[in-house]
Amino acid sequence: MHTKNNKLYFGKYSSTTLAKKFGTPLYVYEADVIRQRYLELIKNMLYHKFHIHYACKANTNISILKLLLHLGAKIETVSRGEITSALKVGFKSKDILYTSSSVTEEEMVFVIKNNIKVNLDSLSQIELYGKLNPNGKIGIRINQGIGAGHHSHVITGGVMSKFGIPLEHLSQAKKLAKKYKLQIVSLHQHIGSNVLDSKILLKAFDKLLETAKDFSELESLDFGGGLGIPYLPKDKNLNLKLLGQEMTRKMNNFSKIYGRELNMILEPGRFLVAEAGTLLANVTEIKTNPKRTFVGINTGFNHLLRPAMYGSHHEIINANKIKGAIIKVDVAGNICESGDVFGRDRKISKPKVGDVLAIKNSGAYGYVMASRYNSRELPREILIGKNGILRSI
Repeated sequence: MHTKNNKLYFGKYSSTTLAKKFGTPLYVYEADVIRQRYLELIKNMLYHKFHIHYACKANTNISILKLLLHLGAKIETVSRGEITSALKVGFKSKDILYTSSSVTEEEMVFVIKNNIKVNLDSLSQIELYGKLNPNGKIGIRINQGIGAGHHSHVITGGVMSKFGIPLEHLSQAKKLAKKYKLQIVSLHQHIGSNVLDSKILLKAFDKLLETAKDFSELESLDFGGGLGIPYLPKDKNLNLKLLGQEMTRKMNNFSKIYGRELNMILEPGRFLVAEAGTLLANVTEIKTNPKRTFVGINTGFNHLLRPAMYGSHHEIINANKIKGAIIKVDVAGNICESGDVFGRDRKISKPKVGDVLAIKNSGAYGYVMASRYNSRELPREILIGKNGILRSI
């Protein structure tokens, strides 16, 4: 994404050209950004048995899955549907992880039949898996009481979280594994989403390494995802260099104590795709009251739920005119709900009806959370690649 002639461009295509060609609302993804983020992770995580399992719940667009597969990523899934998509694009069963909660027996049977590696989330899941697949290998997800994230809804560790097996229940987990002759070969944790403080991530990292000493048959340690990106102007980028150096050092030291080297797994989702995505929408109306100016656009929280659900900030710009007379506006959607507002008191170049607004950093948890609420159609998606526009499947 760049500016040219005071307009927003994606590669050689202006946002206004894309809006005319494909219509709006339109999700535009940039393959180069995804590639850069992936290579950035690889560059900084120096531990030689390091593996990236893309957390595809962030964005399951088939073209993006194919791109990450081509780059060398493995994949982490949370549902039968995600596993099906992963297999469809060419991920091998051995490179697919499955982590979920409240799993039905039917879904667990599907996972086992497809030889998918599991991170079991509860004692009852261990029992179910053991009955269905005795003598198998399992991973277990642990809740170590450490949680972090940009909103309470995305904190996945601690006593208020529904996820993981608490440390106090690990002895029971071991007993269940022994009962069904299951081998616990992986420990998994995920503390939350969009964490920008490397100290919090490293604290959780240390905790899992400590817990791992009590398991003798491990093949891998899975530290989950949560790597954040700067949505707010005041946000600072996650210090990947420091994080990579410290994780590598800690894993090397742990390997000496443990007696062998284990695989180190990270499950980035947002980090790889969020900044690659932009939601384009047309201005449909501009209205005022004595105190506010509302800019209405032809999309709503049915297409990008994060601002309404989490109070999340997405930078919004007038893609037709990057620089110009600045006014303060509320950017509102077209859904019949008072909470359908993308941003309050936003300073943007004065728009007119028909202009294209760009809602940035929308590549993660955007289209995947979209709905047809108010009986409105879903937005379209395109991927800008090196060879031009690739229409998604």
